[in-house]
Amino acid sequence: MTAHEIIIAETRAWVNRAVIGLNLCPFAKAVEVKRQIRYVVTEADSPEALRDSLIAEIQLLLATPPAEIETTLLIHPRTLTDFLDYKYFLRVAEAAVAGLGCQGIVQVASFHPQYQFAGTDAADVSNTTNRSPYPTLHLLREESVTRAVELFPNTETIFETNIRTMQALGAEGWAKLQAQCRKDATNDP
Repeated sequence: MTAHEIIIAETRAWVNRAVIGLNLCPFAKAVEVKRQIRYVVTEADSPEALRDSLIAEIQLLLATPPAEIETTLLIHPRTLTDFLDYKYFLRVAEAAVAGLGCQGIVQVASFHPQYQFAGTDAADVSNTTNRSPYPTLHLLREESVTRAVELFPNTETIFETNIRTMQALGAEGWAKLQAQCRKDATNDP
């Protein structure tokens, strides 16, 4: 397997074991089962290059029917590995969406191995709800998000439920899940 294939396999394992397996996102299973998630690794090694990759992926997403690509995970292992740098870049990502005239059409969700919610300690297990194997920008179609929210009752409870799930899993359980994702990636055909 190439390095990119391993990164994608580990990210896919995280989606299946954490995001879907722990039901952190009740909307993820359907698009993963239908293979409508585009997993792409960028070679970007600077914020500027990542911005260019982000713009290209937004354009590709919008040019492709949702039945083919519903959502994109733009994985960028070579840049913004520090969470504070990544967090700052999210403003750049929002500006790129606006610059393309895509506000209200595309949104960018954030995942990072060091993700930390404001006001929490870095070791707080609640942060793991947004911790991915590699820094990742998740491109979502607003129309799809709206449709999913309309079909799912009590979306406002998802965050609280996720926190309880991660607290029950605990730091040791999270570490085991991450190790299993790495193992899955190296055994992925």
